[in-house]
Amino acid sequence: RARSQLFPLSSQMRVTGGEDYIEFVQKLLSDKAERSRGFGAYDLRFFDNFRDMQAEIRKRESEHGLARLLAGFAWPWNSKNDKLAHDIQMEGERLFWNRTATDWVNSKTSSEEVGSIHTIQGYDLNYAGVIIGPDLGFDSEKNRISFERENYFDVKGRENNKQLGIKYSDEDIRQYVLNIYRVLLTRGIRGTYIYVFDKALRLQLAQFFTDS
Repeated sequence: RARSQLFPLSSQMRVTGGEDYIEFVQKLLSDKAERSRGFGAYDLRFFDNFRDMQAEIRKRESEHGLARLLAGFAWPWNSKNDKLAHDIQMEGERLFWNRTATDWVNSKTSSEEVGSIHTIQGYDLNYAGVIIGPDLGFDSEKNRISFERENYFDVKGRENNKQLGIKYSDEDIRQYVLNIYRVLLTRGIRGTYIYVFDKALRLQLAQFFTDS
């Protein structure tokens, strides 16, 4: 008879930034953020504007492949019903969400689209360009990351369970969204590039990056 044994996983080996990087991401999206001290050869960058990040992700795609843009579900999926409609607009750039939900990472058009938690979970990339969208902001009075419900468009993520009588508060969904970004920020094996849409949150998080 086959025998099995469970072992505790004490470190994250998939991301070359190692356990230190995983811990940095956990703290960055909490009330305990600490300044990055660097993660060896891991290519972590924080961008002041989206176009620069987009250009660098395109370079990594041409050099190594598997470099993709990812974002939180902070824009409606207009192109789902209208193939000509753009979904995300930033700094004069107009972008599409993933055109397919099946094996999006390996689809022909994925390098020119933006993936979500639903199309990236379970996949690894060489480089991830993560857009932290307007579903998160910064509350200066509470000195913490805030959830902006009006900018959150994942229907499944905020769906109340009527049968069980469960209703999700803004704080419940805030924690859910923060966890989504933790996943997105740990998809890149070789590197992660970050752009924050909300200016106040961008200024707040920039101080925790060594090159900012």
